[in-house]
Amino acid sequence: MGLAVFYLPDLDGPELVLDGAEGRHAAVVRRIGPGERIRLTDGRGSFAEGAVTASSKTGLTVAVDRRGEVDAASPRLVVVQALPKGERAELAVEMLTEVGVDLIVPWNADRSQFRANPERVAKTESKWQSWAFESSKQSRRSWFCEVAPIASTSEVAKLLSDAALAVILHEEATTPMASLELPAAGDIVIVVGPEGGIAPAELEAFAATPVRLGSTVLRTSTAGVAAASALLARSRWT
Repeated sequence: MGLAVFYLPDLDGPELVLDGAEGRHAAVVRRIGPGERIRLTDGRGSFAEGAVTASSKTGLTVAVDRRGEVDAASPRLVVVQALPKGERAELAVEMLTEVGVDLIVPWNADRSQFRANPERVAKTESKWQSWAFESSKQSRRSWFCEVAPIASTSEVAKLLSDAALAVILHEEATTPMASLELPAAGDIVIVVGPEGGIAPAELEAFAATPVRLGSTVLRTSTAGVAAASALLARSRWT
């Protein structure tokens, strides 16, 4: 079992204080006390490790004895995830974060059944960001997974046009995803449709050849992580 990871935006100094919500969680919920080692990260590649020297209800003090920098991964992996229903959204975000996706873009597809009023949009974006944040720590990432604002179909089309590789998952596609040639740099953008599938007008707007994962049809909450894992196994996991 690795070190517990907590978020701290400022890692300067030989002794760091983890306070606020993160500090209270570490000290009160996780019950981390003096003598235990933890890792602190800014979520942008930098980390600091050390032993806890003091603990209280408000947080921890850590004596830093190791620092490091992790380069941003390349190619960058972006998953456009059509908004699922219910608990499947949380499952999708957690799994995508755990396998190493760099950016998740929630997509309000034609068949997403998502009513995009301002209050619901703000609440949904906040939830997705929180799930990715917690999953990034749980999976001990030095670069945290980011969540973009909810995108429209035209915004997704722009992402695809700028990508080094566009991967549109579609159950009726004839091109196997395994046949794609992967770029060494740039963005790989995977598009995962909603439960009802990607609409014909959306496919036309995306202007890219759709691909299939295999002979089975996966749920929207699992298709993205399956595709991401398959591509990562041929690129960053080698």
